[in-house]
Amino acid sequence: MAPSSSPLPGRLVILYASQTGNAIDAAERVGREAEHGGCPAVDVLSMDSFNPSCLPDERFMIFIVSTTGQGDPPDSMKNFWKYLLRNHLGARWLKGLHYAMFGLGDSSYREYNVGFPAIKLDQRLFDLGAKRITERGLGDDQHSLGYEGELDPSLLSLWKSLNRTNPSLLPRVSDASHRKLNILGDAKVEVIYYSARQATDISDSKILIEKARSMSPALKCHNSREPQHMLQMVTNQRLTKGDTDRDVRHFELEDRRSAISYQVGDVLEILPSQNPSLVDDFIKRCNLDPDCYITVRTKDGDKVPKDPIKLKTFVALTMDVTSASPRRYFFEVMSYFATDEREKAKLQDYTSPEGRGDLSWYNQNENRTVLEVLVDFPSVQMPFEWLVQLTPPLKKRAFSISSSPLVYPNQIHLTVSGVSWLTPWKRTQHGLCSTWLTGLSPDEDDHLIPCWMRRGSLPRPRPSVPLLLIGPGTGCAPFRAFVEERAAQSAADPTTAPVMFFFGCRNEDIDFLYKDFWLKHAQGQGGVLSHEKCGGFFAAFSRDQPRKVYVQDKIKEQGARVLDMLCSKSSKAAIYVAGSSTGMPADVTVALEEVLCQEGGVPREDASGWLKDLKRAGRFIVETWS
Repeated sequence: MAPSSSPLPGRLVILYASQTGNAIDAAERVGREAEHGGCPAVDVLSMDSFNPSCLPDERFMIFIVSTTGQGDPPDSMKNFWKYLLRNHLGARWLKGLHYAMFGLGDSSYREYNVGFPAIKLDQRLFDLGAKRITERGLGDDQHSLGYEGELDPSLLSLWKSLNRTNPSLLPRVSDASHRKLNILGDAKVEVIYYSARQATDISDSKILIEKARSMSPALKCHNSREPQHMLQMVTNQRLTKGDTDRDVRHFELEDRRSAISYQVGDVLEILPSQNPSLVDDFIKRCNLDPDCYITVRTKDGDKVPKDPIKLKTFVALTMDVTSASPRRYFFEVMSYFATDEREKAKLQDYTSPEGRGDLSWYNQNENRTVLEVLVDFPSVQMPFEWLVQLTPPLKKRAFSISSSPLVYPNQIHLTVSGVSWLTPWKRTQHGLCSTWLTGLSPDEDDHLIPCWMRRGSLPRPRPSVPLLLIGPGTGCAPFRAFVEERAAQSAADPTTAPVMFFFGCRNEDIDFLYKDFWLKHAQGQGGVLSHEKCGGFFAAFSRDQPRKVYVQDKIKEQGARVLDMLCSKSSKAAIYVAGSSTGMPADVTVALEEVLCQEGGVPREDASGWLKDLKRAGRFIVETWS
């Protein structure tokens, strides 16, 4: 952890806490604008590389904080935040610090504030005596311009306020707000080229992935360790029936040499493969040599020698050129290398304040890939250093595990919905990872899947805890694992606590996922979802009748049984909810409140408070995705 040592009087420190890279992009943009505005010294640092005990030594700081999971802070913020909660820090500890805060979040997670970690950090810094330079800004991924829709006006206000507070720190407000189109500067990335004679090919796929991704500057906020497992696809089964555009798959991935260490509630992260022909197209479009060997490093980073790898391998494993859309700064840098005047004018217009809407319509709304953008502007020849710096990183995709290690010790099961959509310009787009997995044939030895395991937000329940599970659609995935494990536990110990599961889908005959599995455990003698075991399985088919029926309706229908499980004095039940973030979790919460009111005679305010107490106690847990 780097201390601040003796800060320069004209130093501006920008700290970011990022999980997927958005906060890094925003922080680097803030740093560029500060430099353009004449700031004598700008340091852009990850929050976990800054020693929080040195905060009182700083005078001016900007914090860029993203949101993860259910309103959680990014991993890189956790130790920083923990330090700030120490009791000995008084109300005047940061009396000399001036700061600004910008949070990133997604309002589709309706139960949580946009930028919730930023809101908490802002209040804590203020409580410790720091002074706000300007009001907190909160960027929303659901804004038509993404988080930049709020970042733009927030920065304009910030630069004006900073100039008034300390004119010597930012003497040129107009230059910060309006970049100079004739000055680009150098890339922050250095690429060193080697001949085949100077390099040694790496045959171990796990080591190759680790070396490539640890070399990528864009992946510096990601864990770059080698994959824990290279798993084989042994089952690829479509779950949805009939002629429907919804394609939900059951995948079984296996390690044929050893058991896999995991538990129910865990998440499997997968590094998808990009289409090799599209990677070739990118390399050809950029006039690169796919067979040359390279090392990559940041110019201000460490100089430790690294093993060269093939350029094509580096692109394929670290640079998302086939599915992710480039950021606005990518277009700005492109404008410097455009030799066609019309293309240059279009790129400059896209990155001007007046052209933001046009850029959003062309780029974000259409989900243009880096390759597609470069093809649309053929006169642009960007140096590879800039492409490495600005191309979005190839990110791992996370999936809830739908199997139990008690039943499948050397397998991981996944329930994955194929992602595809039609853009406003009627272009069909497909999700990278789900499309790749769907296209894999079982038992193909040359298609091993790089995987990492991590703890999810659904903790493994103890066998003695009754479970109320609500999981419509693919939200059933982790609960398939829960039920599978509870059945194995029940076979060994008949006193294992009961499980009640509410499932929902559109049509019984089309997308009733794992129908036979649920009915086996609900109708079989002694099944963990059976009435005999004080459990239950209830399915809502929203489109099979004129009036739509959802899981919250079934919860209210079974109100007496739900209340009996929740309010049992013999054992404290836990509620787990998983699925879409759009409105389901809030609707389920309302339904549970109604059950407490109507079946239990509890006043509405007390019912709401009781459920909040359950959440604080870790007995009402929600895992959602957009």
